Amino acid sequence: MTVRSLGTEPKRTSSQNLWMVGNRAALDRDATGHNRLVRATAQVNGIRLHYVLEGQGPLVVLLHGWPQTWYCWRKVIAPLADGHTVLVPDLRGYGQSDKPPAGYDKRTMAEDVRALAGHLGHSRIALLAGHDRGARVAHRYALDHPGEVERLAVLDIVPTREMFARADATVARGYWHWLFHLQPDLPELLVGPNIEAYLRWFFERWTANRPAVEEAVPEYVHAFSAPGALRAGFDDYRATFPDDLDADEASAAAGQRLAMPVLALWGDSGLPSRLPVLDIWRGYADDVRGQAVAGCGHFLPEERPDEVAGQLLAFLRA
Repeated sequence: MTVRSLGTEPKRTSSQNLWMVGNRAALDRDATGHNRLVRATAQVNGIRLHYVLEGQGPLVVLLHGWPQTWYCWRKVIAPLADGHTVLVPDLRGYGQSDKPPAGYDKRTMAEDVRALAGHLGHSRIALLAGHDRGARVAHRYALDHPGEVERLAVLDIVPTREMFARADATVARGYWHWLFHLQPDLPELLVGPNIEAYLRWFFERWTANRPAVEEAVPEYVHAFSAPGALRAGFDDYRATFPDDLDADEASAAAGQRLAMPVLALWGDSGLPSRLPVLDIWRGYADDVRGQAVAGCGHFLPEERPDEVAGQLLAFLRA
């Protein structure tokens, strides 16, 4: 895509390989003058969101999870951008987006993303894909605005409502952090003095292909060391009770199901691997397909980016 606005000429910064147009930074300008990757911010839904944009065509939206940022999709963006506009935001509270004191329920976070897509001129999403916490935002978006989402992909999760309905020793061993993170104040107190060690615990124990994630760990440590970042990430979990579960129970009571095609992917050694993932999602959606990704833990877009990109492209073309 070419980034030109109001007849202004792009100016190159002296310190970075960036081309500046307004508040957008275009990276890796190719020989034809097209910008391969654009980083920008936008004021939407009462907050400022940071996002990455590449390509041109029907909209694909990629949502990250915890403890990550948009950066977890970096190896998947380019293949999807061949024929599509790929939008990859930092969710509310994450990365370079604002970290307000409220609004971490998945309905509000989904509205953030919807407002950002609208700000960029898109009223429909060809593919909405989310990993981890981002998949929970994507699920709520698809429930609240089913006519605007053509396809939904959920990576390494089952629905929030189902997680708590199935709580047992196996779930507790895998998802203890969820219950810890939603406690008031305590996670910040215990994690704050050693953010890197805490995040590394997850990146080491939740991966099968550790080298693929290791190079990005400093990026995530830096992101979660910013003022308010730890608290905001934990607030994402704290919104489970009552907001997110109440919304999910209301949707279930109203008989809401996902009518668009749903792709579920999970690592064969990932968190949901001991659960009947496809059977669970078929309780929430009419058209479900998917599989475990071999040799992969929780962080699918980084551990197996080629497989993830291939699966998403095939899903788009199906």
